[in-house]
Amino acid sequence: MNQLHHDQRSIFVTAKSLKFCYILILSLLVSCANSNKNNQSTEEMDETKVIEAEVSDTKTILCFGDSITAGYGLDDINDAYPAVIQSKIDSLQLDYQVVNSGLSGETSAGGLSRINWILNQDIDIFLLELGANDGLRGIPLSETRSNLENIIKAVQAKDANIIIVLAGMELPPNMGQDYISEFRTIFSDLAANYEFPFIPFILNGVGGIKELNQADGIHPTIAGHKIVADNVWQVLQPLL
Repeated sequence: MNQLHHDQRSIFVTAKSLKFCYILILSLLVSCANSNKNNQSTEEMDETKVIEAEVSDTKTILCFGDSITAGYGLDDINDAYPAVIQSKIDSLQLDYQVVNSGLSGETSAGGLSRINWILNQDIDIFLLELGANDGLRGIPLSETRSNLENIIKAVQAKDANIIIVLAGMELPPNMGQDYISEFRTIFSDLAANYEFPFIPFILNGVGGIKELNQADGIHPTIAGHKIVADNVWQVLQPLL
């Protein structure tokens, strides 16, 4: 009887020991799994930080303009000069993204009305290409000058570090010589007063050349936009 009791006690102790070992092994396995999970989470967090850093390092060039910037009449917006500039930037492996914020038919007043919405995004370089539709419609030049200057002030108020590039425009001869001359000085005066990088005539080498413009004689063809991109690039490249 005592022997049976002793054997039962031994079996109980052995089972208890096995149960303890099982729990210990299970705990170690769970601990290792949690450790691997934590390591994986840490690695994922590190990768996320790298991606975020890469995104934050990309700077933005915003082209704010009218139908010239919007690529009016082109089948593909990627043929408009902002996209051509993006291709130049990509070929040099520079961390800049070009945003096309052109709107066909836009006047300086229309640009001023939407500038605050545009400025909700981070911008490093702001290309201002507006005023042509004002001139073609015979809008008082004092209004055009005031609107363009208020756009400039809004950009500077958003961030004084934003580099503003001003694109000048010319009018066709049928608008009258006095009006044309005064229109031209709006851009040169603003560029001089604010000491902006300046493109005197964004359509230089394109305006008035039939084969480089669409049927309306105003909006550049694909080949014309490549020349426009070169005009912009001459001023833009040193800033990158």
